[in-house]
Amino acid sequence: MIGAGASAIGRTAAAGSREALSGHSSQPVDAPGNEDGLSAAKLPLPVLIMLLSILIPVSFNLGSLALTGLRLVMLVMVVPLLIGLFTRKYGRILWVDWLFLGHFLALTLALAVNNPDRVIQQAGSVGIEFLGGYLMGRAFIRSREDFIALAKALIWSFVLLLPFTLYETKTGTPLIPTLIAKLPGITSVRPVYPDPRFGLERVQAVFDHPIHFGLYASCAFPLAFVAFQNLRSRFWRVVMSGFIVFSGGLALSSGALLALLLQIGLIGWSLTFRKIEWRWWLLVGLFALAYVTIDLLSNRSPIKVFMSYATFSSHTAYWRAIIFDWGMRNVWANPIFGLGLKDWVRPSWMYSGSMDNFWLVMAVRYGIPGFLLVAVGYALGLSQVMRRDFSRDFRLLVCRRAWVFTFVGMSFTLCTVHVWGAMYAFVFFMFGAGMWMIDEQERAPETKAGPADMSAARSRYTRFAAPKERLA
Repeated sequence: MIGAGASAIGRTAAAGSREALSGHSSQPVDAPGNEDGLSAAKLPLPVLIMLLSILIPVSFNLGSLALTGLRLVMLVMVVPLLIGLFTRKYGRILWVDWLFLGHFLALTLALAVNNPDRVIQQAGSVGIEFLGGYLMGRAFIRSREDFIALAKALIWSFVLLLPFTLYETKTGTPLIPTLIAKLPGITSVRPVYPDPRFGLERVQAVFDHPIHFGLYASCAFPLAFVAFQNLRSRFWRVVMSGFIVFSGGLALSSGALLALLLQIGLIGWSLTFRKIEWRWWLLVGLFALAYVTIDLLSNRSPIKVFMSYATFSSHTAYWRAIIFDWGMRNVWANPIFGLGLKDWVRPSWMYSGSMDNFWLVMAVRYGIPGFLLVAVGYALGLSQVMRRDFSRDFRLLVCRRAWVFTFVGMSFTLCTVHVWGAMYAFVFFMFGAGMWMIDEQERAPETKAGPADMSAARSRYTRFAAPKERLA
């Protein structure tokens, strides 16, 4: 996936050459604006309910089923969402849709082969979190108005969580889950109490692990700084994005900080070389040069070198290298159906069975087909959005750029962390929330026009292109 992320950056160079700032220099770069519908954009109600179920992590038992508020939302919504997808309510069916549906079927088959006694329960929980999260984003974030409303909701969620994060970084106790667990009949995510770093307690907030809170921040940061360009002042964007980086940094997670640093680097690169039309090709070339140089000069593979520097300690780096080696042995020993929920083979002295690599977990659990379906779908969706030319529509351009920065960073970070539960659903919700840009049409700059011209403009700039203009 590191290679897929880098090559995806390269595939956007052609579009990048057309979106140089000279293409929209008539707009002041940091002057706040009030584009129609964006300032007052409202988040779709199902998405608001889903986000609340993540930020208020309630768990309970329904008979023999262990449910969370988020899983309940997904169970209620997944069938109507699938019907809407196949009836083209959300536009044409994309290749990404088919690949992700294939991944859901592959994981169900792998579980049926390896864990027939648990396939219904596990596919109905993990599978629903993956597929339901993606379909929620695919179905309800369908325009720039929806996207900006989602960005605002994520930004303000950090403001609301601030008192709780500051309390936790001082005491080590996640206050919201602790208070929920005191209520009769329900529970919440369990506090993990990881070892402090730099004299501070690590903040997990409302998630299963501090890593997940950091990743949540990495999803919101590019939206705050990039997507609101011309909608909010530079001061507002710097303050809000800095606030998110500060909050996410309290997770003290190397994987999450890697995503944030990579996103900051991409933003800095875009601003520094904005007058160079082929700046993204230059960046890809530097990545390729660095990869070849490390491969020639180091006695370790470039991937292992990358993982060693993406940690806070040499011990963690060494441990992750061993996990990768033994994980790949398990993949090649069980290439078709994987291991399912069975324990993976490793040395007896490796007391922990956790894997800090999402892509590796997909391959070990669900086999090479299951891994390829989700990885190719991820890379394909990212590259299709990156290839769109939005040089004549500034708002689409910055929304696309913010989303791409988020998932270029995420593709690297998922090589060093694993996601499950609410964060698993949220990552693929955010991924689905960018799929509308594959078919979205640019809107012309506003000009004075008569009734006939306005009618023609409404016809021309509909949400979806005419069938003959749609992307293959």
